[in-house]
Amino acid sequence: MNDGTPKITQPMINLYDEYTHLTLDRRRFMESLTKLAGTAGAAAMIAPMLAANSAKAAMVAPEDARLKTSTVVWAGANGEMKGYMAMPAAATGKLPAVIVVHENRGLNPHIQDVVRRVALEGYVALGPDFLSPLGGTPANEDTARDMFTKLDAAATAANGAATVAFLKGHASSTGKVGAMGFCWGGGTVNDLATAAPDLKAGVAYYGRAPKAEDVGKIKARMLLHYAGLDERINAMIPAYEAALKAAGVSYALHVYDGVNHAFNNDTSEARYNKAAADLAWSRTMALFKEALA
Repeated sequence: MNDGTPKITQPMINLYDEYTHLTLDRRRFMESLTKLAGTAGAAAMIAPMLAANSAKAAMVAPEDARLKTSTVVWAGANGEMKGYMAMPAAATGKLPAVIVVHENRGLNPHIQDVVRRVALEGYVALGPDFLSPLGGTPANEDTARDMFTKLDAAATAANGAATVAFLKGHASSTGKVGAMGFCWGGGTVNDLATAAPDLKAGVAYYGRAPKAEDVGKIKARMLLHYAGLDERINAMIPAYEAALKAAGVSYALHVYDGVNHAFNNDTSEARYNKAAADLAWSRTMALFKEALA
């Protein structure tokens, strides 16, 4: 680029995806990025551009007067769960509820921002911290990513089902609950749908598929968003879709061409795609409006 900013290429984005989801090896990532960038200095400039930047401004400020926010605690499947809740401050009656499941960085400021965005759409929105069994989300993202390798998928799904039950019985809720999740959270929503028959709608953004033998347990309406350039996750689509069809699950599936994994995350400069994010969001809110009415 003319301003001296290094150019980010697709191989660099693919390398970052491999690092954050498979190897978790920072040293090897930086060595490989240096080869792609040409110099260690260029790699040092590019790495933060590939990562999510929690310092980026929130779309909905934490102190937004239109919302009531709080930290909440509820009973998980085996221990205490904690999370961040938001709902419209002016609401006079009960509202449907939506669970927002974080990426493999935990319940960070970006996901709390997404919780507030959902609340402004007219919902009781809750972002659970699925690292609660391990003490909660740490400030360091690399530490958080490593903690996710210690979670058991079945136990996590059970905690998700307990969260559905908590919201179903919440005083501010109509009892109708949906869930949406991103990356690790997308896979968790897929698993949650197999574990929680009371879930009315599940939206998975670029999430891994659940076990094929469990797909028949899904009662929720499902909406699946995939990034066209996300080869790792997209390899799971054919088998998952076949299982959904065989089980008669109500679902819609969209692949957004030319965009990367994490295209919804507006704090990730290299991967965020506003057009795809806006379209996926509109489809998500349309589903919740129908399924949670």
